[in-house]
Amino acid sequence: MAFEGLAERLQDTIKKITGKGKVSEQDVKEMTREVRLALLEADVNFKVVKDLINRIKKRAVGQEVMESLTPGQQVIKVVKEELTELMGGEQSKIAVADRSPTVIMMVGLQGAGKTTTSGKLANLLRKKHNRNPMLVACDVYRPAAITQLQTLGKQLDMPVFSMGTDANPVDIAVKAIEKAKEQHRDYVIIDTAGRLHVDENLMNELIDIKDEVNPDEILLVVDAMTGQDAVNVAKSFDETLDITGVVLTKLDGDTRGGAALSIKAVTGKPIKFAGMGEKLDQLEPFHPDRMASRILGMGDVLTLIEKAQTTVDEKQARELEEKMRTMSFTFDDFLEQMAQVKKMGPLEDLISMIPGMNKVKGLKNVQIDEKQLDHIEAIVYSMTKEERQNPEIMNSSRKKRIAKGSGTTVPQVNRLLKQFNDMKKMMKQMTNMQKGKKGKGFKFPFM
Repeated sequence: MAFEGLAERLQDTIKKITGKGKVSEQDVKEMTREVRLALLEADVNFKVVKDLINRIKKRAVGQEVMESLTPGQQVIKVVKEELTELMGGEQSKIAVADRSPTVIMMVGLQGAGKTTTSGKLANLLRKKHNRNPMLVACDVYRPAAITQLQTLGKQLDMPVFSMGTDANPVDIAVKAIEKAKEQHRDYVIIDTAGRLHVDENLMNELIDIKDEVNPDEILLVVDAMTGQDAVNVAKSFDETLDITGVVLTKLDGDTRGGAALSIKAVTGKPIKFAGMGEKLDQLEPFHPDRMASRILGMGDVLTLIEKAQTTVDEKQARELEEKMRTMSFTFDDFLEQMAQVKKMGPLEDLISMIPGMNKVKGLKNVQIDEKQLDHIEAIVYSMTKEERQNPEIMNSSRKKRIAKGSGTTVPQVNRLLKQFNDMKKMMKQMTNMQKGKKGKGFKFPFM
């Protein structure tokens, strides 16, 4: 998960102050010292840390905290608000031009994930905003970049405009916009060339494209794993091109988080999107308030709901609710639910979005082995249709056959059957909660 080290340090620090009935200036001083160290270790810009700590100190020893009935919680509220403000305050949305198409120019160094991000952004615009984008291959120096973009276009069933490696990138961009108008495309996403480092030739070419097509957005793609280097790159590109926003890639990796916390403060330009994985649907709008909540262990329910809304079929959900009420939930339904949960992303990421889950014993730094889910699926797929519909018919010979077919053991099959039965009971109990009945907690199979 992004910010893992920083999140752990900050959560441990603020935990000491949470339950205090009274907070002294010394308490605040000790807490801000720990926060300062945690941020510096996360590779946050030194000046940014200094300014942030001064703001937290000033507010934390002020009237809003000292005269509060719950000063410990007020301190955390202050830290969350200041972290949110540091990352931009509120979500910065993608531009929509007065005239069509809206032109987005993707810039950045080689290896930051620019081409893949172009595809992800096109996918997001189509799925979430009902747009009709076109991708443009302007990296004429790397034939592999053009091929990669064309491959992404095929996967997404989306047009990719290309004139090969011999054409001038400025001409490609101009002709692509003309083509987009002919085809009534409302967004044009231009994948420009990158270099291993910032140089004059790269910048001159990007300036020429910018001057000719007058883009509505210039999005800089930076690798969050590079820490402060990402901030320096952002500063260089912004000074030359006046970028409109930043896309942070690999924010799901083992990153210390310094880039995300420093870029807005150093460049004044917002982070608009965050890449949370390699799949083409793993690009998220960047919400500073939600990210601050996740860093402080408060969860991120809104993002979790949005993920569910994009993956869960409403008709299936209604049918499932009816089956839960009547206890007619089968292993086939179970497989459908597992498939929908998997679409939402890694389970440990989903768990981190649930408020309070970071405090649950045994779930801190949880590493869920997705292979265990494959074992469950293998067991279910090894059942006959009749067995999936009526698990009660299982006898020892059937269990042996299923274990052999799924590459598991009879005890694992028994465990899944028992947990499935427990889950059905729990579902029934949940529907009866209004009558005062309480359901037992269900432990996910093999977890």
